Amino acid sequence: QVLLVNSGGGLVQDGGSLRLSCAASGRTFDLYHIAWFRQAPGKERVFVSAISWSQGKTLYADSVKGRFTLSRDNTKATVYLQMNSLKPEDTAVYYCAAVRVRDAYHAIPSSVEDEYDNWGQGTQVTVSS
Repeated sequence: QVLLVNSGGGLVQDGGSLRLSCAASGRTFDLYHIAWFRQAPGKERVFVSAISWSQGKTLYADSVKGRFTLSRDNTKATVYLQMNSLKPEDTAVYYCAAVRVRDAYHAIPSSVEDEYDNWGQGTQVTVSS
């Protein structure tokens, strides 16, 4: 298990940028796939992006592709979600999540929420129009 702490949220204007961080405890961080999900008011939590343990594979939801970039620094046990060209519809609570790589066939991270069993506390992102 890893303990995840989200940070970096805030209020930004339409077209602005923010960088979210997800810092993890534990010495085996590099064995975990990491993902970001978000939940807008009154809506279900949805997938945003994910990165594999080896950094060889990243996934993005169509709604953020080309605007968001996910990266990780395993030496700092931290994942970064760089969000550019933000829109009011990006307003949500953002959560990072982690799942330990099960075996050699579990090379690609999932976009399915139920696959992840470690969650951060969430950080609010508000984009004003």
